[in-house]
Order: sequence, then C-alpha cells, then structure tokens
Amino acid sequence: MSASLEKAVAVAGYYPALASHVLKIAIGQEKVRDHFVHAETTFLGREVRRHMTVLVLTPTRFIRVHIDDGEEGNTTNSASATIESALLRTISSVALTHIVHDPERFKEGDVPSEVILAVGWGVHSRIELEPAVCGDEGCDADHGYTGGITGDDTMVRVSAIADGEASVLALEGFAATLNAAVGEHA
Repeated sequence: MSASLEKAVAVAGYYPALASHVLKIAIGQEKVRDHFVHAETTFLGREVRRHMTVLVLTPTRFIRVHIDDGEEGNTTNSASATIESALLRTISSVALTHIVHDPERFKEGDVPSEVILAVGWGVHSRIELEPAVCGDEGCDADHGYTGGITGDDTMVRVSAIADGEASVLALEGFAATLNAAVGEHA
C-alpha cells in the first residue's frame, strides 16, 4: 500500500487499522497508481451511521473498498468491509457528472459544486419497475409493468460544501487517471 493511501486512510479516521488491513488484502503486491478516500456520516432518525469508500487504481485493476458501521439498531459496535475488484479491461463505463450552481458565472479554474463518479463493469444492476398505463384515464385494466435496468456498480458523490473543494478536485483527478487507464486497456 502506498504511503499516500495509508495517510489518507489515517486522516479519514474511520477504523484506520481495519481499512488498512482490508486494503492490503485487496491490493496485494500491486503498485497503487492512484486512490481516492471518502468518509461520510449519515443520519437516520436517531442513529448516526458512518461509511467510508476507498477507490484504488493499480496497473491492472480498479478496486473499491467500502466499510460500513454495523447493522441498524445493533447495540454492539461492529463494521463490515467489502472489497470489489474489476480488471481495467472489463470496465464498461466511467461517468463523471459535474453539478455547478450559478453556471453562468462558472469560469475555467472554478471548482464544481459537486461531482459524481459512476464506474460500471456489469456486476450489479438495479431494476426499477412501475405499473404501465395506457393513457386512458378511465381504464382500469392491468397493463403489466414498465421500467428499466440501470448499471449500479460503483458511485461516489462529493460536494464542495460537505466534503471541501479539495475532495471535489481529488475525485476529478482520480476520474481522469481512471479514464486514461481504462483507455490503455481497451
């Protein structure tokens, strides 16, 4: 594991020993080409839940490590850490969405308000269904369902307000390096 990745995990402060252990297993003997670490806290009613996603690019693979607090309502401390890995040649899409408030004032060198990185390699899909309708408001016949299948492999969202401009720029940089690496393996 690279020193910069180890430092980023330590700075994130979310179970750094667990994160380092899992990352070392995921990375193995490969060299870390680039990385992005994103720790996040969410609030569900009275519960505070923490998550951390670490994206790692090696010369041959894209690795995602996600660590979550234990199950909702669990009174004992626990965490789960999941490793996902894809060969760069199997990545089918890399999408980076830029969200900009007041786009008419945006100029080169400004930091977007948010960026969302989505990486697909065909492992996970989400199916969204809804009842189909025929357009006749008085019709009560069953027309089945309609919907779509969306690739849902990896998505990371950061915002300048919540995560800081440095985090937005870091995710943009990681996405650029990932895009270049995927192109090299196409």
